[in-house]
Amino acid sequence: MTTNKASLDRRRFLRNAGLTVGAAGGAMAGLMGGDPSTMLAMAQELQASGKPLKAAFSNAGLQATWCAQGKAAAEAWGKLMNVDVTWFDGELSAPKQRSAVDTMATQDWDFVAIQAFGIGTLTDPVQRMIDKGIPVIDMDTLIAPLEQLSVHSFLAPDNEFMGASVTRALVDAMGGKGGIVMTQGALGHTGAQGRARGFHSVVDSMPDIEVLDEQPADWDVTKATRIWDSLLTKYGDKINAAFFHNDDMALAAQNIMKARGRDDIIVGGVDAMPPAVEAVIDGRMHATVRNPSCRIHGGAVVAGVAAVMSGEKTGEGIPKHVITDGPVVTKANAPGMLWMQNHYLI
Repeated sequence: MTTNKASLDRRRFLRNAGLTVGAAGGAMAGLMGGDPSTMLAMAQELQASGKPLKAAFSNAGLQATWCAQGKAAAEAWGKLMNVDVTWFDGELSAPKQRSAVDTMATQDWDFVAIQAFGIGTLTDPVQRMIDKGIPVIDMDTLIAPLEQLSVHSFLAPDNEFMGASVTRALVDAMGGKGGIVMTQGALGHTGAQGRARGFHSVVDSMPDIEVLDEQPADWDVTKATRIWDSLLTKYGDKINAAFFHNDDMALAAQNIMKARGRDDIIVGGVDAMPPAVEAVIDGRMHATVRNPSCRIHGGAVVAGVAAVMSGEKTGEGIPKHVITDGPVVTKANAPGMLWMQNHYLI
């Protein structure tokens, strides 16, 4: 009987953990109510590629900390799974990302993963890669509507849930009345569109809440700071709370609020990046919700390897749309969330 290296490695891991393969399977079955062989078969789906793979990644722009963390997560998971990751930075610009992805499409890759800066901006080069048989994983925001583009899978959070949950926390803290501002991301970004819908699903039914402004700042902290300098002049004490489509913009705007003597404004964001988690812990931010950059970018590596090495197909092995939600940050879960982010798990 022959035993492959992957099987030996799994057995060695379980033995070092004080479990035999059979005992581990029995423990899993006991905990999950399943058959031990089925549980082990599921676990064995997560395997490194037996040969080096080449993958191309692009996200909206590495100036955004969420995107930078995603790059680090993709590269870390790539090392674990024998994938060489090449990055094409979107630079927070639809034309610049289009140029980068046009270049990407001229080359050969085992798989590709992309977060588009705006819907519809990358359809042609992505279609060319799909036509060449390259699995394309869509991350966080739609490259194009799923019925129009045969991506391998779309890994993304429920943006409406994220927008609504943070907005609900803000209006509760306001006592259900007063003035609120929403500072949006890029309007062509489907994640930003979902966050705005979530915001309005809460405030539109509250007659004592006044939406004072909802400009886009395009994920750009400099633009967000400039907008907030103007808003504080225009509205002054009428602003009671602010919802930002990401934490970077929220924290940047808070510097202006503090400088103008308005650090009483109740602030919420999205992404739950480490600086925002720390801000929730010490009370500088009221709320944020985790958009799991590590889970999305690392998951794209896992999905790409499974597509190439085991032939996992859309709608069979992997759904066309994978929901990757993370929780609302609280003081209770914040330390654990920081640990998971440090290890690229959420």
